[in-house]
Amino acid sequence: MIPLLHDFEGETVLVFGGGSVGARKARRFAREARVVVVSPEFADTDFGDSELVCGAPTPDDVPEWFDRTDPALVVAATNDEALNDRVEETARERGVLLNRADQHGERAVGSVVVPATVRDDPVVTAVATGGASPAVSRYLRQQIETEIDDAGAMAELTGELRAELQAEGVGPALRRDAVRAVVRSDAVWKALDSGIPKARQVAADVISDVTGETP
Repeated sequence: MIPLLHDFEGETVLVFGGGSVGARKARRFAREARVVVVSPEFADTDFGDSELVCGAPTPDDVPEWFDRTDPALVVAATNDEALNDRVEETARERGVLLNRADQHGERAVGSVVVPATVRDDPVVTAVATGGASPAVSRYLRQQIETEIDDAGAMAELTGELRAELQAEGVGPALRRDAVRAVVRSDAVWKALDSGIPKARQVAADVISDVTGETP
């Protein structure tokens, strides 16, 4: 499998299944997409900002739900294998992305695995084992969480610095070296604890050492 990031802004995700697994998937996608969850009953847990539709679709009803919601991705998270099979079949017929929550390890061609993620916007880190070991994914996610404090702020800062260096006419190679020096500077990372303005001051000295220009 090849990891990708997909923009679901303005898209619909259809989830079959209102159990804890369906809820977890719904919460994940509701950060960005319109999420519709259809199930005869719903677990007493958080579904995020999802639309919960009470219904007990049979396999024959699945195409109608696709027609009603026009999903970009569908999640099969019920305990009914026949229903999940029909969801998969319909998704393939219509070219819709599919995540089957009831399958682990080997996946059908075209399947989507939802990885464990760590966010510090705009930084997103994802870990997946192809469904073979969710426990390993969770463990690695926890390890990463302790390592990327302020990564989002650093990404924001270096993005601004890169644009400024480009506007000043600094060449690509020197610009790349300067930004890399900032990212590798322990002093800049430490300064981020006091906010981006302070980190920017420290970064100016780091960049000066690379470019030879006075900040």
